[in-house]
Amino acid sequence: MTRPSIDLFSGGGDTGRLMAELDWARTPLGPVSGWPQSLRAAVRLVLSSRYPMLLLWGDDFSQLYNDAYSTLIGDKHPAALGNDVRVTLAEGWDVLAPLIEQAMATGVASWVPALQLLLERAGYREEAYFSVSHAPARDDEGRTVGVFTVCSEVTEQVVGERRLRLLRDLSVLGDGRTVDVDATAARLIDTIDSHPLDVPFAAIYLRDGAVLRRLACTGGDRGHEGALPDTVELADPGPVAYAWGLPDAAEGRPTQVTDVADRLPLPAGPWGDLVRTALALPLPSGDEDQPLGVLLAGVSPSRGLDEAYRSFDQLLAQQISVALRNAQEYEDERRRVEALAELDRVKTDFFANVSHEFRTPLTLMLGPLADALTDATAPLAPVQRERVETAWRNSTRLLTLVNSLLTFSSLEAGRARSDARAVDLSALTTELAGVFRAAVERAGLTLEVACPPLPRPVTIDPVNWERIVTNLLSNALKYTFIGRIRVTLDTDDEEVRLTVADTGIGIGDQDLPKLFERFHRVRGTRSRSHEGTGIGLALVHELARLEGGEVRVASRVGVGSAFTVALPWSAARRTALTGPPADGRGDAARAAVEEAMGWLAEPDGSVTEDRTTGPAVDELAGSRILVADDNTDMRAYLSRLLTGQGWRVRAVTDGRQALDEIHRERPDLVLADVMMPVMDGFDLLRRLRADPATRALPVLVLSARAGGEASVEGLSLGADDYLVKPFAATELIARIRAAIRRARDRIAANPATVDAAPATTRPAEVTATAPAPAVEPVGDTSVVPEAPADRNGLGDVLDVGWAYPSAPTSAAMMRRDVRRTLGDLDVDPDVLEDLLLATSEAVNNAVEHAQRPSRPEVRVRVQVGAGLVRISVRDFGTWRDRRPAMDRGRGALLMNAYGDVRLVSTLEGTTVTIERRLADPA
Repeated sequence: MTRPSIDLFSGGGDTGRLMAELDWARTPLGPVSGWPQSLRAAVRLVLSSRYPMLLLWGDDFSQLYNDAYSTLIGDKHPAALGNDVRVTLAEGWDVLAPLIEQAMATGVASWVPALQLLLERAGYREEAYFSVSHAPARDDEGRTVGVFTVCSEVTEQVVGERRLRLLRDLSVLGDGRTVDVDATAARLIDTIDSHPLDVPFAAIYLRDGAVLRRLACTGGDRGHEGALPDTVELADPGPVAYAWGLPDAAEGRPTQVTDVADRLPLPAGPWGDLVRTALALPLPSGDEDQPLGVLLAGVSPSRGLDEAYRSFDQLLAQQISVALRNAQEYEDERRRVEALAELDRVKTDFFANVSHEFRTPLTLMLGPLADALTDATAPLAPVQRERVETAWRNSTRLLTLVNSLLTFSSLEAGRARSDARAVDLSALTTELAGVFRAAVERAGLTLEVACPPLPRPVTIDPVNWERIVTNLLSNALKYTFIGRIRVTLDTDDEEVRLTVADTGIGIGDQDLPKLFERFHRVRGTRSRSHEGTGIGLALVHELARLEGGEVRVASRVGVGSAFTVALPWSAARRTALTGPPADGRGDAARAAVEEAMGWLAEPDGSVTEDRTTGPAVDELAGSRILVADDNTDMRAYLSRLLTGQGWRVRAVTDGRQALDEIHRERPDLVLADVMMPVMDGFDLLRRLRADPATRALPVLVLSARAGGEASVEGLSLGADDYLVKPFAATELIARIRAAIRRARDRIAANPATVDAAPATTRPAEVTATAPAPAVEPVGDTSVVPEAPADRNGLGDVLDVGWAYPSAPTSAAMMRRDVRRTLGDLDVDPDVLEDLLLATSEAVNNAVEHAQRPSRPEVRVRVQVGAGLVRISVRDFGTWRDRRPAMDRGRGALLMNAYGDVRLVSTLEGTTVTIERRLADPA
């Protein structure tokens, strides 16, 4: 070959060197020396391009191309150089021929994106995609004698986007909203069946214990199911299951099946070739050692099983696994909800049935009791009248509870109805609030009622409205100890609003979302009584909804609460019913007030003492019994019962009062209820057993909580005996006698172990320790950094202490204890109030700002002597600097104004000391 011929192909890379070495004389193009200038120029253009280019020249469509194009035709290169393209690309010529012929006939270039071609460049009939442009190639005279082809392969892009669409469609099905696993599997298979080019066939197997169960498979109408096993016993899979790789995949090992065509002759791919390969893939689960199931997926015969294809199948298995697991969780949750709903229905029916059954014996109890109380011909003796009145009051209370349960069960079951009547809502609300006035004022509170006339009548069930108002007022009275209860009724163009606001203990933010849930009770709160069902506010919520309204609440701890029942005018203007109204109006209010009067039968903190009234029947006569129960009738009954045995009885309303009375005068036995406000029976028992002075004091616990767990808890805390209500009077008396005798026998056997009661008459639950050495003080300059040493004589008159939980309510408990302790001394009232105010600020700071306390408590110590009062407040938190707005010394100015204030802070805690002269009211 001449030098000019060699120069023509120079710079053409490997393909250019092959073209230079080719004997072109043996091709239709002839020797290079005879090529026209137009062909030479076209060849130089093709070889100089880095983009895949093919030049077809002459009637025989001889091929000349560059290195970039040679990679596209695979093993057809280099044999294609100089040969007819119709032979080289025979399998795809039916697609290419119209494009090439159009370019040569019209002389107009064309562009086709993502053209699908059948290629046999890698040993199989391959599905490939190219973006192709065909432009006419002209000779020296301007005639079209060939075609320039510029192309780029986009197979990976087209196939990748197609597979992503399938994965995306499957992910939409994994939202868990399908009703069951089988339906989810069917939807997954339907989606896969719509993408046969990538997944010619598929089957989903789910593990069910030691069995693989086929949930669904594609192509059921073409007989695929016949070749695949329905179930696989993993303990003994059998040859068919092994042939499909199912047992290995079920153990977490992906398996490639290569003889699919022998068992499942399935045409697939764009060209209808038989599927030869499949993959058995484990479906991932939360347990790596036990997959959820197996995905059997066919491989397209028109695509090579490369790393990209394997990764796609792995993602396919993951998507299917996610969808099936979501469906399983949804199905499990649905079953749980259905079971809970059925349990709730059964429980509601049970309440309704039992409540109905209670009404008959209650009627037969209340009727004769009322007859006995009102019988003028045979009046009862005073003692018998007291007993019958107690039975009648508690039977009435039981009837109220039964009615509440019936109402609530009807609401829950959807059977309740509103007996709507046109009423003067202002007058009705004022009347209902007035029923509570005596109880509210007896509690030392103020009842304010502001219910002006409304512009129009309101249609509502008066009995339901009575229950709403009664429950809200009863709730306010139960949790309000100082201040007022205010009932208001107002309206605007949208709604009528009833608001019951109080200055009570308030409700924490964490409890507000659950406030209207049935049986929910806020734990650890102070109340006038621990009794109740926990459905009062839930009943208000449901009755308000029944009347077409809603209940809203706003509350702050230590400030109070406001409950608002809002009735839209659209609901308040319903058509009123005609006919006689339902019975029972006024019953709920009267019963609630009577129950509230029971909470208030004795002033808060009072102690009743009944002297012996019975004969001195044995050596236990004159024994001192302390009764602690928050139910007025129960205290009266127990006092009457025990004094009849010749015993001296003192009765208190909660565990805190019981503890104070025990320290004031040690009884021979404590009889305590478990459920009481302020301090319950178990907490009282813990404190008695923790104090060496009262560790051996006999304690008998009464409780309405039946069952082994409750009695075990009480006895494990150190109770001498545990008795469940209702109890027989003879059994109670026998147990009390046995407990007192056991205690006296222990004392007689070992007199050295007798625990003498404290000599002081003041409570001394905790003795304050001396403050630790001072460290860096807080930034408030009004606080002196060191605590003074005890002065001579300080504590000679009084030295007592208390431990309180680190809770917002502790300041109120502290004020009560300090006031009662100092009230018996000659302390100026102004000095006392100043000290209480300063100490409250110190306790609140200790509760709010102690950092990571080692003990969740605040200790308060009171010392009196040498004309001085010193109160120390200690917490067990570590110190850290805080910005001034949140500094624990924020109240130091206030404390310092009412006493000499000093502070000592250590790694173990902080002690604030407040001193004041007894005779210095200023």
